[in-house]
Amino acid sequence: MDAREMALRQAYGHAVRWLASLSDRRVPARASVEEIVRELGAELPDGPSAPADVVDLLATACEPGLTAFPSGRFYGFVVGGTEPAALAADWLVSAWDQNCVMRAASPAYAAAEEVAGAWLLDLLDLPGDSGVGFATGATMANFTCLAAGRDAALRRTGWNVARDGLAGGPDVRVIAGEDRHMAIDLALRYLGLGEPELVKADDQGRIEPEALRRALAAGGQRPTIVILQAGDIHSGAFDPFAVAIRAAREADAWVHVDGAFGLWAAASPTYAHLTAGCRDADSWATDAHKTLNVPYDCGLAIVRDPSALRAAMGLRGDYLIQHEHGDPVDKVPELSRRGRAFTVWAALRSLGRSGVADLVDRLCRHASAFATGIAGIDGATVLNDVVFTQVCAEFGNDERTERVIARLLDDGTAWISGSTWHGRRVMRISVSNWSTTDDDVTRALGAIRRASVRA
Repeated sequence: MDAREMALRQAYGHAVRWLASLSDRRVPARASVEEIVRELGAELPDGPSAPADVVDLLATACEPGLTAFPSGRFYGFVVGGTEPAALAADWLVSAWDQNCVMRAASPAYAAAEEVAGAWLLDLLDLPGDSGVGFATGATMANFTCLAAGRDAALRRTGWNVARDGLAGGPDVRVIAGEDRHMAIDLALRYLGLGEPELVKADDQGRIEPEALRRALAAGGQRPTIVILQAGDIHSGAFDPFAVAIRAAREADAWVHVDGAFGLWAAASPTYAHLTAGCRDADSWATDAHKTLNVPYDCGLAIVRDPSALRAAMGLRGDYLIQHEHGDPVDKVPELSRRGRAFTVWAALRSLGRSGVADLVDRLCRHASAFATGIAGIDGATVLNDVVFTQVCAEFGNDERTERVIARLLDDGTAWISGSTWHGRRVMRISVSNWSTTDDDVTRALGAIRRASVRA
């Protein structure tokens, strides 16, 4: 057995043990950064080490500092687990080590991207000839789509941003609801567009169409981008797409939908009504490592007009072997990248159409169970209409809510994070993991009840 095979076997053993521990292990990490630094070693060794020994040291040193993100009892942020076929495919991605830039360099990757992209458009009920790019996550997917929108909006005025840059060109106006996700602001900053102009949202975070219409009317003839969202980060609410997009169309605005986790509602016959009208936008961004549960990292940038996506992201180089029909490099910012489409293909092929729908339905059912359970706890109030996978609750006042969250994390049964919504501290539950069971929810609710009593 050579050194590489020994290292891989060692890694496999540690990976299997880690995954087997998830059903019972404490969800928060047990060790601090400083403790793990000491175990890893602060000084670089003078000489080489056997690869298998290195893998063993890494796994044993880091294990106490790992948060059980893949656990069915992790409900912080919006973090999915890893569906089994996607996990195994990701191991192949590392072993294959493909350059995923050009069709000519890796026909296998280009084929996987083509097939997975078509399946995604079908599942999400988006125009079948749209361009699909595989980026790192929702932030860069939003960046990619908004770059296409920025350039297209400027082209309508006769300005070529690829050639002339932004300086001296027309001002691009960006309008978003006041409850948009912070990743939108970051993407706009990257694009040199600054902060969006915010319009009023309702108590669930949905943009108010009349407020949007008034804002658009007040903007004159400037090139404009309107940003809507499928799934508010706190309430899970979806913007009223049909009426909002109609208003944007009347103003000749590019419409982008940030659907990091919520766009997947379209794949479920039960929840597809939440995305009604969404397909009439110009671009959409989502995360495959949230609701679809593929490994980090994988964001999806989808643009109705593939030529607009290619104009914003494509590049030319004498040393590149470029295809007349386009290459993966034409769809996202990175040249060097992992073979993300392999894992998306594997997840979709494993689940099938009905499996994706069942996954979405199951996550929503667990969120409803959380809402019902918390509503029965003395002093607790669920603050949002639970329409998808998000639940926000408070426990009397900000101070007690903070104490309940702290006691819950000390308990270790589940990880649920806090946030501030409408000026109030809340416990925010995000159900995103394919492996979450009814028993996981019951155990987490028991931990919340214990924390509320101790707080």
